[in-house]
Amino acid sequence: SNIFIDQGATFTTTVTINDSTGSALDLTNYTAIAQIRKSPSSSTSVSFTVTFAADRTTGQLTISLTSTQTAALEAGRYNYDVLITASGGDKTRAVEGIANVNASVSR
Repeated sequence: SNIFIDQGATFTTTVTINDSTGSALDLTNYTAIAQIRKSPSSSTSVSFTVTFAADRTTGQLTISLTSTQTAALEAGRYNYDVLITASGGDKTRAVEGIANVNASVSR
């Protein structure tokens, strides 16, 4: 799932995670992390803030970056993913894709 981030602006997007049958995954007792890197092997990353929907049975979570975080990103193409961890420790890459950071003109 590709995303577009405007440099210097607050970024927020909500995703719905489905199970193997296509139904919303119940995210009760799950944790999640999400990061953006220039390339998968890059040693530097920026972490998204991950927030679960109040009703975790909807399978929805929101990832966001502050305007300060996006201002620090150079314009260009990045990789990102969202990794969820079940209470038993099983990890799943729930979302992944390309993040295109669009250069800011207004300052």
